Amino acid sequence: QVQLVESGGGLVQPGGSLRLSCAASGIISNIMGWYRQAPGKQRELVAIITILGATNYADSVKGRFTISRDNAKNTVYLQMNNLNSEDTAVYYCNCRNVFGVDYWGKGTLVTVEP
Repeated sequence: QVQLVESGGGLVQPGGSLRLSCAASGIISNIMGWYRQAPGKQRELVAIITILGATNYADSVKGRFTISRDNAKNTVYLQMNNLNSEDTAVYYCNCRNVFGVDYWGKGTLVTVEP
């Protein structure tokens, strides 16, 4: 059974940093990534990373967020720096296997406010 366990969300002030983690089990993760959904908005891509380490970021987070993964631990990380109020959202971990099937975590809330 596939399980994705996220951690690291919370409350942070503008300009602050957080690091999200997502540990996957029961899956060989070809692509791992983070998506987010703000109140009243659709879920959107934040960043993805392939098993070989190629990355892609949303324009809104380029230069501030860094995605990485530890293949031995089947874990993906999202280092978020210089956070602002527009980053407030529920962040979801995503893993896609070699067959193109997506699996999602339950989400972790990130709130950026003074």
